[in-house]
Amino acid sequence: MTTTVAKSKAELAIQFAHQAERLSLVPHDQQAENAGATTAVEARFITPHDPVIVTANGGRLPAVPITEAQKLNHLKDEVEGRDSTKDATASGGLRQSEQVKNAIMQARTEQERLDESEPPAEPSLRRSTGGESSLRTATAPSRTNPLFPPLPLYGPSTLLRDLQCMSFQVSSFFLSLSFLAVIVLGSAFTSIPLMFRHIGLRLVGKNPDERRPFHKEEERRKSVRREAEKAWTRQSRRRKTLGTNGDDYKEWDGQHDGYESTEGGKDPLICDVGYYARRVGLDIEEFKVQTEDGFIITLWHVYDPKEYTPVSTAHRKHRTPDIFVNDRVENGHLNGSTSSQYQDGKRRYPVLLIHGLLQSSGAYCSNDDDSLAFFLCKSGYDVWLGNNRCGFKPEHTMLRCSDPRMWAWNIRQMGVIDLPAFISRVLSETGFEKLGLVCHSQGTTQTFVALAKGQRPEIGNKISVFCALAPAAYAGPLIGKMYFKFMRVISPSMFRVFFGIHAFIPFMMTMHSTLPGKLYGALGYRVFSFLFNWTDDRWDQGLRDRMFQFAPVYVSAESMRWWLGRECFAKQKCILATREEGEQEEEEDEEEVDKSPESDDEESRGRTAWYDENVPPFALWVAGSDDLVDGRRLLRRFERGREPFVRVVHSKIIEDYEHLDVIWAMDSIDQVGKEVREVIWRTAPAGARETCRVPKSCEGVNCDS
Repeated sequence: MTTTVAKSKAELAIQFAHQAERLSLVPHDQQAENAGATTAVEARFITPHDPVIVTANGGRLPAVPITEAQKLNHLKDEVEGRDSTKDATASGGLRQSEQVKNAIMQARTEQERLDESEPPAEPSLRRSTGGESSLRTATAPSRTNPLFPPLPLYGPSTLLRDLQCMSFQVSSFFLSLSFLAVIVLGSAFTSIPLMFRHIGLRLVGKNPDERRPFHKEEERRKSVRREAEKAWTRQSRRRKTLGTNGDDYKEWDGQHDGYESTEGGKDPLICDVGYYARRVGLDIEEFKVQTEDGFIITLWHVYDPKEYTPVSTAHRKHRTPDIFVNDRVENGHLNGSTSSQYQDGKRRYPVLLIHGLLQSSGAYCSNDDDSLAFFLCKSGYDVWLGNNRCGFKPEHTMLRCSDPRMWAWNIRQMGVIDLPAFISRVLSETGFEKLGLVCHSQGTTQTFVALAKGQRPEIGNKISVFCALAPAAYAGPLIGKMYFKFMRVISPSMFRVFFGIHAFIPFMMTMHSTLPGKLYGALGYRVFSFLFNWTDDRWDQGLRDRMFQFAPVYVSAESMRWWLGRECFAKQKCILATREEGEQEEEEDEEEVDKSPESDDEESRGRTAWYDENVPPFALWVAGSDDLVDGRRLLRRFERGREPFVRVVHSKIIEDYEHLDVIWAMDSIDQVGKEVREVIWRTAPAGARETCRVPKSCEGVNCDS
């Protein structure tokens, strides 16, 4: 009997070792030099559908299928002799809390609803607290929401895997480059009629730019910039000649509403958000943030150099992957945290901005004083800019860029992992309990996903208001364009053959780093205008090339497959509802067009609600001429009462606006920025309002929270 038990234990240990090797950083035969430090020891579920692997040295490895994570945890329970039917006391490792187990059961209920179209239960997911419970009972459901299919498992590097990766890299290099060439040629071809129209107008003595809605203002700004450049150049020469600091030479005072510029002259068109901040009298410091699955993401802090001194480089480095740990002290005075430099009554309420697809948060900083980030900072807010995983420089604590596991992520990981990491670091630095969140396009998508039931709704308690610019929840008519259809009709395996399993068309980044700024800006505008049906009619043409210096960034092929492949957004036409549910919703809207929403039973209207009581207030700015996403339909969802827990504190449809106009139009500050400034202050917690300075023009704004 003893021999049988010992044999069984040995077999289980072998099975556990084999499973751990499948999920480790490198195979066991390559771990001699680090004594097994990168061996997988268990899976930790960030959400019921998001397991990450914890290694022996405490590192994190991302993106493993749920079944593989379950198997690892199950075998570990068996090897360590824990009773998997109830909580056990075990030493070492990370364990899921009772709350996560409850969330898992409710996630199963949610899956059954998707299968049977029944009303959902309300989950109560919370962050794992590290309690010691059975790994088997803490596993997630084996099936996932059809909107978020499982990610592939690549495992550690082996000869076979490396050969497969190489074959995908070779095929995708040529095929994706061919796809990009078709897009570039298409954009060039469609520009020909416009070019001839402009030539025709000039031949008859007309200026084609006079038809632009802000032509006179564009000319005025162009003239002001030209004179400022000349004055800055003359002052710089004078300083060099006389060896002075310029105090005796006041031709160019470099003032932007009382903020003294420390950079100027002709725009060099560079990908440096700090440079453009200094042109308007502000500056940027860069923080590194570690996510719960080991990625290193970048957070930019916009500040006024007259009243704030950047913290040390060591302080700005990434910390442990744990989030929302109790590391704040009253008023945020923690180890030189950013908030400690402000006295009560002069503190700034924190605002986090998240960018859109293929962009960085530099998109909020490319319009001089009309940049949303700079406007909010000068209005009196503490502005932070989040850049999702990979961005301009992909970083991970354990993985290299050549490892396909580095790229096995999509919108869910950006929402349930990146966004909480940003929020946690900002709150830790500023000492506040909540912040205002402003997102554009894909940034709104990852937030809508993260806040949903069964995802990570508890982060709603950290957000005072969610301001969604061009909210991307429902697909617009653009999804039916030929090149998008191509990506939708090919199978997932063919998608990987065409676009690989690493970064999506990385040659775009090569072009970004090698082409001159002016040429790249012009080419970037033409290509993206062709792809997404944008125009620059409402932008300042003199700054257009600068706007494209902060895009594109590295994104995963898996992420683009989620947006455009045959399984997810392009097929379902919605981020949180299946196509069938969407069609049913449209039918109900048609039937109820003459009915008042209040006449319906609240429980009936909210039976397919995405959000629970944790959801923060929403404010939405919809671009009325946006073909990429359908913001009107999202507003209709709220107006019809399908989200009984969502409180919409502000909504606006700007009829002439296209998708990017909400951040780049010349009147975007009047149409969007000033309203965002007011909404953030109106919804800020009462305690924060007592210790913070009142933002400009918000003196009479009453608290709404």
